[in-house]
Amino acid sequence: MGDRTVITTQVAIMGAGPAGLMLSHLLSQAGIDNTVVEIRSRADISATIRAGILEAGSVDLLVNSGVDNVLRNGHEHEGTEFRVNGEGHRIDFKGLVGQSVWLYPQNDVFDDLAARREADGGDVRYSCSNTEIEDVLGRPKVRFTDSEGRDFELQAEILVGSDGSRSQCRRHVPEANRKTYFNEYPFAWFGILTDAPRSAPELIYANSAHGFALISQRTDTMQRMYFQCDPTTNPDDWTDEQIWEQLRLRVNGNGFELKEGPVTDKVVLPFRSFVQAPMRHGNLFLAGDAAHTVPPTGAKGLNLALHDVALLFESLDSYFKSGSSALLDTYSERALDRVWKAQYFSYWMTTLLHTVPTESNHEFFRARQLGELRSLLESERGRAYIAECYTGWQTK
Repeated sequence: MGDRTVITTQVAIMGAGPAGLMLSHLLSQAGIDNTVVEIRSRADISATIRAGILEAGSVDLLVNSGVDNVLRNGHEHEGTEFRVNGEGHRIDFKGLVGQSVWLYPQNDVFDDLAARREADGGDVRYSCSNTEIEDVLGRPKVRFTDSEGRDFELQAEILVGSDGSRSQCRRHVPEANRKTYFNEYPFAWFGILTDAPRSAPELIYANSAHGFALISQRTDTMQRMYFQCDPTTNPDDWTDEQIWEQLRLRVNGNGFELKEGPVTDKVVLPFRSFVQAPMRHGNLFLAGDAAHTVPPTGAKGLNLALHDVALLFESLDSYFKSGSSALLDTYSERALDRVWKAQYFSYWMTTLLHTVPTESNHEFFRARQLGELRSLLESERGRAYIAECYTGWQTK
């Protein structure tokens, strides 16, 4: 291996997903030098299809920083529908708590941010390899080989690990200095993309005796849908008709029928919850999936990552402009406060809406679950609680 070219920067960011690029964008707007290192290619990240519900605060963060395609190409949802045994109950987010959410896929958020960083001359290195991290307690260093085979050493004052659920950065927190929390659920989601018109103007969360289903949208002609399945399910074993049969059983009823079409993509998504605390070690700060993951039921994953970024940007901006580390020193505590609220909401929504196959007394569990749903949906305060959590808690 030849000599390494040394690069110096104020903030090194590992990971060029939406969290890493959002932080890079905000730092650059504030005049704080930063470099992003990513092992995947830009095309690979763009092609990774993820859920796309943005809380009001996430939309504000994007739009206020000048990345506003969500307003033109996204779809504002002022509510959602809970269907229980085929009967619909709309939760009016706007009327109950004065906020909406926006349907806007995560890969579109990435594309918008990647294009903005490129237009602004941002230093984002995709397709890197041989990444090594050193000295997170002092002046962090990131060694890597770029896409053209050139070797670099990136020296920074601060290292941010926003490198996803398989984070390399979080492994640099010694076991003695970290605590991890993990939960694996006894079911998964069978997800499909289908060439079909929209079945409904807003998301449908369906609870039925046959299991959970979620009806989401992508475009006027392509939709995303999910139904609860066993984690060991092989999607290739399922025909289109078998898939639609399960979705009909869980959603159709009382005059409502899904609009169907050819299935163009099939995937099984396991359900896991994870938190690593604290989200700081020395001059290493974790953000997004590198520090926490949630099951997708509550639509919190990307929103939590963007909230981390907002807190971390505020802290870094204060540090570099005033020299005070006060906000940096409380970053982990402040971020984890929202993380655990989101973990609770995601867990609660998951157990509220799914059939739990390991429940020993199934009949009691099902009857109790229906009682809980009635208690919530028949109460304005119950619906308001769901609306408040789903659209995003107001920042204190």
